[in-house]
Amino acid sequence: MYINDINSSPLVVAQASESYQSGATLNRWVEVLVDCPGASMKLEKGEKLYPYRLPAKLEVKPGDILSVPFGAQQVGGVAIRILAKPPADLAPEKIREVEDVIQRDFIGDSYFTLLERVSKYYYTQMIQVIRMALPPGLLGRSQHRIRLKRENIPNGAIEFLGSTAARQILKILQSQVDGDYSFKFLKRQIQNFDYGKKQLLERNWAESYVELLRYSQPQTKPVVTLVADGSYIDLNKRQREILKVLRDCGGELWLNEFLQICKTTTPTLKGLEQKGCIVIEEREVLRREQGPALAKDQPKSLNAAQASALETIQTLDRFAQVLLHGVTGSGKTEVYLQAIAPLLKVGKSALVLVPEIGLTPQLTDRFRARFGNKVSVYHSALSDGERYDTWRQMLTGEPQVVIGTRSAVFAPLPKLSLIILDEEHDSSFKQDSPMPTYHARTVAQWRAELENCPLVLGSATPSLESWVSVGTSPPSPLSASREGGQERNLNSSLLNQKLGDRSYYLSLPERINSRPLPPVEIVDMRQELQQGNRSIFSRSLQEALQQLQERKQQGILFIHRRGHSTFVSCRSCGYVLECPHCDVSLAYHHTEEKAPELLRCHYCNYARSHPKFCPDCSSPYLKFFGSGTQRVAQELARQFPELRLIRFDSDTTRNKGSHRTLLTQFANGEADLLVGTQMLTKGLDLPQVTLVGVVAADGLLHLSDYRASERAFQTLTQVAGRAGRGDDPGKVIVQTYTLEHQVIEAVRSHDYQSFSQTELEQRQALNYPPYGRLILLRLSSLDPIQVQNTAQIIATALSTEEEFEILGPAPASILRVANRYRWQILIKFDPDALPQLPDWEEVRSLCPPSVSLTIDVDPLNIM
Repeated sequence: MYINDINSSPLVVAQASESYQSGATLNRWVEVLVDCPGASMKLEKGEKLYPYRLPAKLEVKPGDILSVPFGAQQVGGVAIRILAKPPADLAPEKIREVEDVIQRDFIGDSYFTLLERVSKYYYTQMIQVIRMALPPGLLGRSQHRIRLKRENIPNGAIEFLGSTAARQILKILQSQVDGDYSFKFLKRQIQNFDYGKKQLLERNWAESYVELLRYSQPQTKPVVTLVADGSYIDLNKRQREILKVLRDCGGELWLNEFLQICKTTTPTLKGLEQKGCIVIEEREVLRREQGPALAKDQPKSLNAAQASALETIQTLDRFAQVLLHGVTGSGKTEVYLQAIAPLLKVGKSALVLVPEIGLTPQLTDRFRARFGNKVSVYHSALSDGERYDTWRQMLTGEPQVVIGTRSAVFAPLPKLSLIILDEEHDSSFKQDSPMPTYHARTVAQWRAELENCPLVLGSATPSLESWVSVGTSPPSPLSASREGGQERNLNSSLLNQKLGDRSYYLSLPERINSRPLPPVEIVDMRQELQQGNRSIFSRSLQEALQQLQERKQQGILFIHRRGHSTFVSCRSCGYVLECPHCDVSLAYHHTEEKAPELLRCHYCNYARSHPKFCPDCSSPYLKFFGSGTQRVAQELARQFPELRLIRFDSDTTRNKGSHRTLLTQFANGEADLLVGTQMLTKGLDLPQVTLVGVVAADGLLHLSDYRASERAFQTLTQVAGRAGRGDDPGKVIVQTYTLEHQVIEAVRSHDYQSFSQTELEQRQALNYPPYGRLILLRLSSLDPIQVQNTAQIIATALSTEEEFEILGPAPASILRVANRYRWQILIKFDPDALPQLPDWEEVRSLCPPSVSLTIDVDPLNIM
């Protein structure tokens, strides 16, 4: 997909087309992939590269990130290839110069190959992939500025300037203390600015530079450093006291901190600096996520299964894919920690990917307690400055562990020797939009191949894709754990079975310290209703909550929706209040007592107050239906007023650091109950939790998606696994109206293998993944007729192919979101015989400008 318009040979970053001498005066050129909408001209075989001249004193290598002029703008770009001569069809005088290098040595050979593979597999322009791999905005607009060099300007200098423009520029620069203005501003003020600027630069009375975005510049703070004790300098008593404080503090302090300690002023310190006793200078401060101070943690002793799994991982010195299938609470994280430790000692690095930000506080605390400041965090909730500095820190090549969400799979670690995907089954690893619609597991596998290092996929409920990839019938962890000690201690060739040259199945069949998996009680809510219980809590769950309070233990309640109620309906006419911008009902969100009742759309965030009367029939009888986290919390407060609870959902964790704050409060015993959504299922380790209640399992089961059963089983099994991790035994209560569903039966017995076998048989019969491949075309537009017609035109054009099956076009399950109407086309084919796929540029050309097209390769969400 990605081929130069001038030379059709494949691109290889870091290989110059001709060698050159750095000291030569010959002109040099570089081909640049420019990050600008106007530059996305598509040629027959790929994206267009633009040639630029290299200034004589500027060293540029392929893979460097550059600032270049493009039209009237200053934009970012990536150096692709050094040229010894310009393109034959372009006059050299028309080629503009590179302005500056923003980041050197970013894209090496293997990293570029990875980005190119992502570009080709997910049908995305290379510049979009590069933009996603970089910290936000690094390829964004920069601006050129001119700064006065006062020390080089002689008295009466203005008289030596023959150019009126140069005199005007000098006058404006001298009027400001910093003497620093942007080209853009001065061009608006002064005619012939370029000529005047050239005169000032030639005389070295000013200098030009490229200013990056604010957060792309290092953050600095003034620091005071002791350079002389002052014993041979004439100092007063106060000055000697100040120097003594600085000496006692190790000879170096931040300026603000030093001023507070000494209760002195900056002019006083300037006086000491003039006498040569101290130096005040700016020093960079890395903007990184700061965790709490933690006690040093030591490696834990491993059980036989953990030790066997660790031994296998540590023997892998090249690419291999490892599925670490361990029941909840089996100690997978300790295996990760002990696998990484020897790598750091020999100067290598590791990458650990987690599904969501909410999982990072607990995991990073454990890693930091073990590895200290060698651990960095990288995810979208960091500030732009924190992401930029963390990203730069990775480039140093220092041994480190990077923990992050899916975008961290592109972390530029030069000595990467191990990649781990924790909770690898989680759908959060897949990006639905914008393009590229990559899956972090797929990209991690490619990266492990290119880096020639192992990839470890850890989960208690592996995705069916990973399960099949290591063989169709690995031994079940559950069956191994049921047969008692003798059966559990079978030799490692049974539990840790090597499947093929590069695939390994490693099993952790029991919890650490031989703790049992919690028993799962399934409650039929139909019977509860028949027996007169109209509460959202079954009698069994009510009794368990009462015991929780009496025994001073802690529990978790899982609800698959946030908010108070899922919809509001009129009991007189049946009218349901819907979002005016989306084809969904508005959910009721309770804010606080006596506050206005708020209805909110969970798709576009539209909000309105709750009406007193039905908008359709004016009836006052409006009723809330369904239960979200807010309603459950209200019911708990009413029925169990002495139970302290914390809500843990996207409404209560919007602010930075809120995940850590809420979990810390719960871990410290400040609440008895944690009430939340899917966040609770993602690897939380809370040993004091003895009860897990699932308020309504049915909301996960009956979805129009072929993956609904797999997701429901994973979610319910994972949330059940939060119980009984400590010394006290756990208990799980699942409330449902569908007692006979295969997922409910499998969850009851913690039986992954029987569930996966049944589910895989259904998938194979329908040729769905992992036995078939899917590509989903998502079209959207503000015009409902145009998007429908476009979808039909594309489907008709694709239907001429016989190598794949076309399903659709069809409206999305929610037709309208944020006033955009959505249609879908599903392409299904057999991956063993890859068909001749469509020319996606031709498909895109069928879309008018008002219709947006997203190509979702291997989609997880087809609703």
